[in-house]
Order: sequence, then structure tokens, then C-alpha cells
Amino acid sequence: MDFVKLFGPHLPYLRRYARALTGSQESGDAYIRASLSALAEDPTQIDEADSARVALYRFFHTIWGATGAELETSALRETASGPEDRLQSLAPVPRQAFLLVSLEGFRRSEAAQILGRSEAEVEALIDEAQRDIESDLRTRVLIIEDEAIIAADLEQLVTDLGHEVTGNAITKDEAIEKAKQSPPGLVLCDIQLADDSSGIDAAQEILALFDVPIIFITAYPERLLTGERPEPTYLISKPFQDNTVKAAIGQALFFHPRKEQAA
Repeated sequence: MDFVKLFGPHLPYLRRYARALTGSQESGDAYIRASLSALAEDPTQIDEADSARVALYRFFHTIWGATGAELETSALRETASGPEDRLQSLAPVPRQAFLLVSLEGFRRSEAAQILGRSEAEVEALIDEAQRDIESDLRTRVLIIEDEAIIAADLEQLVTDLGHEVTGNAITKDEAIEKAKQSPPGLVLCDIQLADDSSGIDAAQEILALFDVPIIFITAYPERLLTGERPEPTYLISKPFQDNTVKAAIGQALFFHPRKEQAA
């Protein structure tokens, strides 16, 4: 079995998923490495009856379920106290189901295969995760997007989720100025901006000023998910679905404690 040919096209997206699940590039990539090492040692662990993408994610969950999920749940519950901490003690399985469907675009039947659950169970898990993730996470959102229609769609979606939009910037300089004027609790950031400036540069300057989660938006996510340099933890592909944005926002806020300046 040629694993590079079979699984190579899916690895950038598995990295994205692992990072969203763990809340960091370092932690997510560590689980990816552990999964690939285990797979290389014993290729028979892959169920060839599954599609390549489902099989890869399913195997990743074998590794995650045996280590990360249990450790994460135990550690977070020991320190849970306030509203944000209670959200972070959410059982990992509902969060996994929610991300598999909303962020990664799997059908519910495929998510059921990956998690080893029935479709009815997956449906209930998604409902549970969505309720818990969306509660007590209201914040102020800065949108950095030079396409007016996309910016309007994002603003409507963010507002529908109960957040306040502080503004929309179409250039790097405008984004930094708006962030200074009204410090955000979350940033949605395009990669290529109106004056050919870089959304990544804007994000870096904002991060130098504020501790804030940033979700990047791009039509070419595979160019940023190479594993060869620092990469965004949260990444949305264009064109995007509303549920994908909701999932990314939920995870970004889920893992990032709210600060007083962004409250």
C-alpha cells in the first residue's frame, strides 16, 4: 500500500483538524506524528473497507482516544471553575463530532464511522457540542476582508451568533488602526487584502498588541498547511459554509480565555 499516494492529499486537512481539536499547532502536529508513526509500524491497522480520508481520520482517532482525549478531559476538569473553564471541560467526543461535520465537511454517516458511533449518536453529540460551545462565549469581532459580499456575509453570521462586530478592514493599516481603536476578542482575517498587503502581516502586528485568537480565511489552505513553517491554528477555506465558520469561531473562543479588554 502506497501511504504517501493514498493519504498525502488528506494530511493538510488532518493537520488543520488536529490543531482545531487541541487548540494549538504544536499539540495538533504532535498527535499527527504519533499517528503516522504508529501507522508506519503496523499498516494493517487501517481498515481498507473505508475511503482513504475516512480511514485516515478514523486511525487518528484511535491514537487520540487512547491518549489525548482522556488526558485533556482529566486535566481540564481538575481546574474547572468559571464559565470559560466549564466550557473547556466539555467532553471531547461531542466536540470531535461537531468538528468532523462542521469544519471538515464529513457526512454524519462518515463521522459515525470515524468515531465508532451510530448516526443517531453523532447527531446528539453535535447538538450537545454546539449548545455548549456557543454559550458564554460572546465577544467583539474584527473582520479583515476586502471582498464586500464576503465581509457582509461574515458580519451577518457573527452577529447571528450573538457577537459584536467592531468593524471591517480592507487593508493591513486599516486593520491595525481599527484594532487599536476597539480591541477585539476575535479576528477573522483574509490573507490577500485590497492594496496587495498581507493579512498575515496585519495579524502579526495585532498579535503584538493584543492576546487574541485569529481565524484566517483563504482559497488555498493547502499552501499554508505544509508543516514546514509556523502556521495558523484556525483556517477556513473559501468558499466557506456557515457551519464551518461557526465551528472555527467556537473552537477559537473555546481554547482562548477571554480578556478584560475584549470583554
